[in-house]
Amino acid sequence: MCLAVPMEITKILEDGRALVRQDELETEVDVTLIEEAKVGDFVIIHAGYAIDLLDLQEAEERLKLLRAMEEPG
Repeated sequence: MCLAVPMEITKILEDGRALVRQDELETEVDVTLIEEAKVGDFVIIHAGYAIDLLDLQEAEERLKLLRAMEEPG
């Protein structure tokens, strides 16, 4: 099973790349599938690509669900 993770764009880089962050994890991803991606946008990351934009409320709800899955029984 693969999960797409919501992350916030923290910096736009060259060649359609961006730095994204969620909690302490920061990574570089391809944002060419997202038109006009900008710093502060929340995006869904899957296999190194930003595949969709999220509003803040949707991002927070998805992160809450992911964190709940991490908690023991």
